Amino acid sequence: MSIITAIDLGSNSFRVLIYDCINNKTINEYSEVVGLADGLHKTNIISSKALLRVIKAIKYSSSKLNFKAKDALCITTAALRVAQNSSYILEEIKKQTGAVFEVITAKQEASLTLLAVKFALRREKISSNKFISLDIGGASTELIINQEKSYEVLTCDFGIVTLAQTYEFKTKLDEYLQKQKVKIKTFINKTKINLEDYIFISTAGTPTTIAAIKHKQDIFHYDKMLINGTVVCVKDLYSCLEILQDISNEITKTLIKNNKKYFIEVGIYIYKIFFEALNKNKAIELRLQCVEISKILSGLIKSLM
Repeated sequence: MSIITAIDLGSNSFRVLIYDCINNKTINEYSEVVGLADGLHKTNIISSKALLRVIKAIKYSSSKLNFKAKDALCITTAALRVAQNSSYILEEIKKQTGAVFEVITAKQEASLTLLAVKFALRREKISSNKFISLDIGGASTELIINQEKSYEVLTCDFGIVTLAQTYEFKTKLDEYLQKQKVKIKTFINKTKINLEDYIFISTAGTPTTIAAIKHKQDIFHYDKMLINGTVVCVKDLYSCLEILQDISNEITKTLIKNNKKYFIEVGIYIYKIFFEALNKNKAIELRLQCVEISKILSGLIKSLM
């Protein structure tokens, strides 16, 4: 199996990657926001509108990239782990598109993320067996502490979509996140590591958006090569928040028009508490192949080797 088509259905994003495993080359890729976890925090179910968006995305991408959904390797994560109607949603997706999704556990998700990060570090020639990786998702957030021969994982049951739709005002959001920061610090303290020995790495949409703004790039059409490897500092988080509060700024105007302003702000607030809990002032923005989709391929490629 040299050519693999992989689909990653996240709690907010949908991604497809067609990959040549022999030559380690991306043949084609596609991504869009489908908002799978939209409203999940209130109803505990995946909405019919979200289901239709997912089905539409699968059909459109399979036509655009010329692949058969039934032959693709498909995984999905947090939203379908917790939704009460997961079985129905998965069956409807299969019935209408042919795509068969596996709901992976938080532990599986973390282990595959870890593999992807290690591959990306080698690609970027960053040599470190000791790193802390943060992945902020739509409905969950994972923190991985990688040591030389082992790793520890903290899976937080909050993400950008769920928090943005739960807390409409920053005061309540901040109160919640401060409580979560205490739990994060407790987890870190139990590992008994020296944080100064570990580099801080962040993946997914929030750090990428901050890096794009830092480089004065269009956040929807940025230069991937320029963004990857950007060092994001705490001051960059505050700079982005200031920009988002300036309604005359072109970036803010675009985000308001696309209904993404508050989602990005929430992502930054989540990012901020991890900086504080880890006592770090900078992190490396690491763009994985098609971002999270590489989690699938990393695990699969390893099993084929």
